[in-house]
Order: sequence, then C-alpha cells, then structure tokens
Amino acid sequence: MANDAATVPAHGKHDFKPEEKRVIFASSLGTVFEWYDFYLYGSLAAIISKQFFSAVNPTAAFIFALLAFAAGFAVRPFGALVFGRLGDLVGRKHTFLITIVLMGLSTFLVGLLPSYETIGIAAPVILIVLRLLQGLALGGEYGGAATYVAEHASEGKRGLDTSWIQTTATIGLFLSLLVILGVRTSLGEEAFAAWGWRIPFLVSVILLGISVWIRMQLHESPAFKRMKEEGKQSKAPISEAFGQWRNLKVVILALVGLTAGQAVVWYTGQFYALFFLTQTLKMDGATANVLIAISLLIGTPFFIVFGWLSDKIGRKPIIMTGCLLAALTYFPLFKALTHFANPALEAAQKSAPVVVVADPAACSFQFNPVGTAKFTSSCDIAKSFLAKASVNYANEAAAPGTVASIRIGETVITAFEGKGLSKEEFKARADEFNKAAGEATKAAGYPAKLDISQANKPMIVLVLVILVLYVTMVYGPIAAMLVEMFPTRIRYTAMSLPYHVGNGWFGGFLPTTAFAMVAATGDIYYGLWYPIVVASMTFVIGTLFLKETRHRTIHDD
Repeated sequence: MANDAATVPAHGKHDFKPEEKRVIFASSLGTVFEWYDFYLYGSLAAIISKQFFSAVNPTAAFIFALLAFAAGFAVRPFGALVFGRLGDLVGRKHTFLITIVLMGLSTFLVGLLPSYETIGIAAPVILIVLRLLQGLALGGEYGGAATYVAEHASEGKRGLDTSWIQTTATIGLFLSLLVILGVRTSLGEEAFAAWGWRIPFLVSVILLGISVWIRMQLHESPAFKRMKEEGKQSKAPISEAFGQWRNLKVVILALVGLTAGQAVVWYTGQFYALFFLTQTLKMDGATANVLIAISLLIGTPFFIVFGWLSDKIGRKPIIMTGCLLAALTYFPLFKALTHFANPALEAAQKSAPVVVVADPAACSFQFNPVGTAKFTSSCDIAKSFLAKASVNYANEAAAPGTVASIRIGETVITAFEGKGLSKEEFKARADEFNKAAGEATKAAGYPAKLDISQANKPMIVLVLVILVLYVTMVYGPIAAMLVEMFPTRIRYTAMSLPYHVGNGWFGGFLPTTAFAMVAATGDIYYGLWYPIVVASMTFVIGTLFLKETRHRTIHDD
C-alpha cells in the first residue's frame, strides 16, 4: 500500500500549474467522450430495438436492447483487468490512448451497422459485440484517467484535480442528449427514426480525432516514469494485486467499503430517479429529462467542491456521510417526489388503498425479461393490470383455490382463471376485466397519467438536486481515495477492478433489480431497499475498516 508516513505539505491556495491544466483537460475531455459514446446507446435504446431486434415483438425487442446495453456494464470489470494490467506494464498514457480509440471506433461502427432487415441475425450479434468492446474500453479508461491525473497532481491537491474526472460522466450524458436533441429537431421524428439516429454515432469520430490528438501531446506520468527508471515495475500486476492477501484485502475493502455504496447512490440519483418519474409517476419523458437536466446543472459543480473539500478534511468522512444520508432519506425523498409530481396518485393511495386478495401459490413473479411468459392465473391477471397501471398495492392471502380479486377502497373486482381458455376467449375476458378494473381505479382517483399542471416543478427540482448532491458527495472524492489506496506498481490494475465491479455490477444493474423488486411486491417504493441496503453496508464497513488516505504520498511506494 501507499506510504502512510509521508504527509502532505500545507498549501495556501490551489493554483494549477500549466502541465496540471493540460493533464486535467486532456484526461477529462477523453473521458467525457467515452461517456458520450456509452450513453448514446442507452438514450436511443427504443430506436435501436426496432432497428436490430425487429424479429421479436416490440416489448421483447426493447428488453433485448436494454440487455445489450447492460452487457456493456457486465464486461467493465474485465476491461479493468485487461487494460489495468497493460497500464501497469507499459504506462498510463499509451493504455488510455488504446481505450479511447477502441471506444471511438466501436461507436462509429454502430452508426454504420446495417439493420436486422438488411443482414438478419448478424445485425444484433455484431451490435452486442460492439457493446462488449465499448464496455471493455470504458473499464480501462476510468482507471487510467484517474491514475494519470492523480500522479501529476501536487501533494494536497489530488482531491481537487481528480474531481474534474468525476464530472465527466454527467457532462458526457449531457453531450449525448444535446446532440440527439439537435439532430432530432433538425430532421424531424420520422427521418430521425429511419436513419438520423445514426448521425450522433458517426460524428463521434470527430470527437475521437480531437481527443486522440490532445492525448498524444501528453507525457507519461512522473510516478510511473520514476518507478520504471528505478526498476520497481511489477512483472505480474494481476497476480500481485489479487494473488497476494495484503493487496487483495484492500481491493475487497475498496469494493464493499467504498465503491459499492458510491455506485448505488450514483445510479439512484441520476438514473433511478428518472425511471421513477416516468414509469411509476407517469410523467412524460421530455419533462422528466428537463427536470433531471436542471438538477444536474445545479449539482455538477459540487463534484469539484467535495473533491476540494476532501483535500481539507479527508475523503472518508465525505463519502461515508453521503452513503448514510442516502440510506436514511431515500424513502422520504421519493415519497416527496410522488407528493410534488403526482398529488392525485398520492391522494388515491391514501383514500382508496389497493389490495390483491389471492392464493399466494397461484401468484407468479411479475417480471418477464424476455417477453415470452404467459400469466394465466387469476392472481397473475390481477397483478398484471396493476403493474401496467403503476398502481401501488398490498397483498392479502386467500384460501387455496380462491379466484383472485382486487379491492380498491370499498370496491371489489374479481379476476378470472385464464388457463384452458382459447386465445379469443382469454382476450375477451381480459378486456372485460381490464375495463372494469380501469373504471374502478379511475373512480377511486388513480390517474391514468400525470397531470403536469398539478406538478410542483420547483419542489421536484429541489428533491432531485438533493439526490444529486448525495451523488457528488460519494463520487467527487472517490478517484483520489482509490488512487491513494494502492502502490504505483499495481495502482492501475488494483483500483480499476473494485471501481468497475462496484459501478458496473452493483450500480449498472440497479434499475433492473429495483424494478424486479417492485414488480414482485407491488410496492412502488420497495425497490429503494436495494440502494439503501448496499449504501448502509458500505457505510458500516467503510467507517469501521477504511483508513483515511489524504495524507498519503503516492510517489514513494
């Protein structure tokens, strides 16, 4: 581990040296570009599903498109291993030149890839391969950029310098949305859906050229050069980082006591909040995106603020406080979103609570990732209606064999058993049931969609800003802390893996996991238990076992 004995000299002010400015700018610009590439796919998932997964029904196509997006998260830890090893062997600069070229070319090729109608099954297969390459590249990019900036930073300024890297994911998301919006507005919806969606992917090659040219002007980091000159380089960084217990235990601690909690707070504040507004509260996507964008604009400078503050008071207290605040306040904050965004839904939940009365043995898990399952029991039929209508409900056990019913306040709507019915009979009965249930929920005050005129937008933004502030607390100082936890000889490899397991797996799969939990219980807030439990775990483990790192030097390993 890095030397604990060396302390940081005092600094009266934080003037950036010219070389520091170049390093921060070049590293941040390249990372912004990589996030731009990564988010393009997610932002255009609905169109991509029609272009490359048109052989299946629309619901399954969209799910397959999201699974392809998730594939990029799944392979990020493997990219961390591949490029982390390369970065510790041949250098930081050359490695993240490779990652940016790999990411850029993969994105450009998505823009050229023929659709399913043109080349058949080869289209989605190639698309998934390109997504995997993007994930691998991103797995190598972050560790390289953070390590490179930290190893150029002056003592006492690593938190401030590396916090600029922490803003890049948000800026990359902004950039992708701005380019998509510009092209969409210029071409119109029909042309954009037909071929215009390719333009944001294709123009990325310009950003690639600029980023590569700027990074080519940089020099290797001083810490790596010194280590190489002194012959202290690791010959096997992967086995040294993960095969030796003294290093492996720090990697494990970095994951469960640091990055796992940071990841779920990050994804809850920036992604799950958007999902909750649109899918659960039924806000239109355009309005929800604007409100999220405003909150991000207000909150993004705090990445720098908390990075700077971590140089003063330490990384650990800021990150742990962010995790604790998130765990303690997620339930009231998301209930506040319901209150300010969809007061009619909140009022209906209080005045006419919904209960599904059914034999528990007849109820399936209301989550169908491939769009092929058929829900034919009366319980499944009742819950399918409520899930599609985003109605919060409780469960009440009934005697075995009982036909399920929905109790909405004082009104009871009985479902039907669909097993054995012909397709036509099932559809007729389902239409009849859905109409009756829909009329009953409407009469009880449950809105079919959010009435935006009733929404309190300033208060929604305030709640969203609080969620983003938690993100900046846990994310702003984390790059500096991860860099300081490991010695130069294995730093790139050792810090990249826990970061990408935390963010790629714990964070990347949060929306899907939380949605599954909501679907299983009927409670629209139940999915919040996932980030709350993980953030609480990180707070407890990090508080008890994590050591503060801001006083460590990273140049005398």
